[in-house]
Amino acid sequence: MKISRIETFLAPPRWMFVRVETDEGVVGWGEPVVEGRAEPVRAAVEVLAEYLLGQDPARIEDHWQVMTKGGFYRGGPVLSSAVAGLDQALWDIKGKRHGVPVHQLLGGPVRERIRAYAWVGGDEPQAVREAITAQIEAGFTAVKMNGCGRMSPVATRSEVRACLLRAETAREVLGEERDFGLDFHGRVSPANARRLLPLLADTAPMFVEEPVLGDYMQALPDLVNASNIPLALGERLYTRREFLAPLQSGVAILQPDVSHAGGISELRRIGALAEAYGAQLAPHCPLGPVALAACLQVAFTTPNFLIQEQSIGIHYNRGAELLDYVADPEPFRFHGGSLLRTERPGLGVEVDEAAVRAADERGHAWRNPVWRDEDGAFAEW
Repeated sequence: MKISRIETFLAPPRWMFVRVETDEGVVGWGEPVVEGRAEPVRAAVEVLAEYLLGQDPARIEDHWQVMTKGGFYRGGPVLSSAVAGLDQALWDIKGKRHGVPVHQLLGGPVRERIRAYAWVGGDEPQAVREAITAQIEAGFTAVKMNGCGRMSPVATRSEVRACLLRAETAREVLGEERDFGLDFHGRVSPANARRLLPLLADTAPMFVEEPVLGDYMQALPDLVNASNIPLALGERLYTRREFLAPLQSGVAILQPDVSHAGGISELRRIGALAEAYGAQLAPHCPLGPVALAACLQVAFTTPNFLIQEQSIGIHYNRGAELLDYVADPEPFRFHGGSLLRTERPGLGVEVDEAAVRAADERGHAWRNPVWRDEDGAFAEW
């Protein structure tokens, strides 16, 4: 079997798919994208395709090594995301060729269901109560929301109170048996994070995500010691080596993205590294159906998996939804807030190719907002 064709498709709201075809007719799908920078990733996939065309798709690890290390200049989100989508597609082909799900090729399942959380926004505190109530009624046992909107480098009392109000409201609605994650989204300065974490402790979040930007890794030990709240990060880290410093600092939950951090091959290695530090894996995935399917395959076989992000109903999805690109939604049907294991081959999802091709004709040019402080200076989004 040889790789005979590689195609990419820009699909609203902000995703990209890659289709890898073999000369025996087996097709694998992946999702290589950097949200807001899809076009450079598409170009990177085209460059990597020059190497992959004519190759044996079964040599996944060898291809991963060449794609990540074969160029003199390495790393970064664009290259790593291009590799990630191609890696997912190669695993999809291998599973389909052998008639088994990818998690069976990774050592077999250690669980039968994957707990997931639902997004509830959080940018506007007054909407938190209604949004969380709706997700509880839908059967979810956990939600995630933004901890704040734009925040001053040294927060005002009002800004601090708004963050606390979100968390207090979430805990009130969820009760003691359900969980919520609070995403600082890199909007919070190290000084503000040190101030907020102890104040949030009484609301017992499941985790605080991206308490500071990756630019400030040196602040992590102080933040870990600032409260008893588990800290989580990783969506803007791309290799297992980049996760070593956070683990050594005491970060409790790693959140690599299967479409950014080198695909299934690297995601499972990051999970194993986390296990050595007693940390949990909670893959980042506000993306489409192929990325979510790839996350599930790793989650089913990872002992230290915690919970899965998913984008159905997320506020970013304007103009298209995750289920718009699948022929059968059953693998993404929630049962009490969890997704069930199946024996469907490959990644376990049947992509609606006609819908993907039609979406690519429309395309997209999604860009994240650019925020500014009241004085006109740039602010983290």
